[in-house]
Amino acid sequence: MEKLKYHIGVHHINTWKKFVLTGTIIIAGIFGAVFSVKAYPQIFSTNLVMEKVSDVKPADPIVIDFSTPMFADDYTGKIKIVPQENYRLRWENSNRRLKIFPDKFWKPQENYQIFLPEARNIMLNKTEDQTLFFSVERYPQVDSVSPEEGARDVVLGTEDPVIVNFKNSTKDFSIRFFLNSKIQPTFQSNDDKTQFKILPVDGVEDGTKYELRIETKYIGEEDNYYQEIFKSSFETLPPPQISWDKDFSIRLDQARRYTRAKIETGKYIDINLSAQVLSMFENGKIIDSFMVSTGKRGMDTPKMETKVYNKFPRAYSKAYGLYMPYWMAIASDGKFGIHELPEWPSGYKEGANHLGIPVSHGCVRLGVGPAERVYNFAEIGTPVVIY
Repeated sequence: MEKLKYHIGVHHINTWKKFVLTGTIIIAGIFGAVFSVKAYPQIFSTNLVMEKVSDVKPADPIVIDFSTPMFADDYTGKIKIVPQENYRLRWENSNRRLKIFPDKFWKPQENYQIFLPEARNIMLNKTEDQTLFFSVERYPQVDSVSPEEGARDVVLGTEDPVIVNFKNSTKDFSIRFFLNSKIQPTFQSNDDKTQFKILPVDGVEDGTKYELRIETKYIGEEDNYYQEIFKSSFETLPPPQISWDKDFSIRLDQARRYTRAKIETGKYIDINLSAQVLSMFENGKIIDSFMVSTGKRGMDTPKMETKVYNKFPRAYSKAYGLYMPYWMAIASDGKFGIHELPEWPSGYKEGANHLGIPVSHGCVRLGVGPAERVYNFAEIGTPVVIY
């Protein structure tokens, strides 16, 4: 151990001349470094750059890169942000990178200023106070809407909904849509949330002006931060003013062309009393139409929204002494139903010449063939709309 002590290096300074020389070199080095910093401050100064200055996402940090390490204490509690936001700091890369995180989020569409105080780098050189700027990404912007603003004679349905396209993904935002009401319509979007398909929850009314409003907020904001970003309007196609043709084949063509679905999902039976036509619909699309005979004056088939309560392939009516093939009750008490042209027990069947004329006692009569088709089409519970 004694021998190791004399080999540290100090023993080499064993004369006063070597001591003076060594001290001079050390002092000269210190003064040289200080002189260099003073004489050439630009060499030892710090440059800084912001990683992103526009379209900053609300939850992302502001990143500032310094060319030389900084004293973190010079910034702690001294950085000012306008408009004021609470924030927290995190240093990385040996104090060469500063990240400024918002406590909650930066407000969308806001322009911010960051005031950095005077600080020192690791060479003890001062870095002047600076003001930096950044802007936060905008609220989602609508790129296109169909139907367009002011469109007329619009026909909406599951295959032709309102379509809203956004310029960018709306994944970071909550979007809500309104059509003429405070109640939001039903909608679906693609995976990127750049396109939305919208339909009124209660179906589409003919000849109606619809006003589409779109509101949004950042997902981190409270509900009272929703703001309107788009508004447009359009009008649906007026109900057809049809003069029903006396030729029943033409009338059925009219029904297939002009009858519009009143229920957009699943199956339903549509009965038009004025046209004496029954139509079958599935998921908003017409399947087929048939002539019927409904209740005569004084025994009218009621206008109503009902359903198929029960079914029987060959029902018998004690009240009238008739068979009613392919019976489907559309009243809970069985008073009214849809069925084929009635038959006497003897085999006589009412003629098809009564189809298209309201002559029944309130039931909806169908011809031979169509009655079986409708019977096989409709399950118990299938909606029936009579108007």
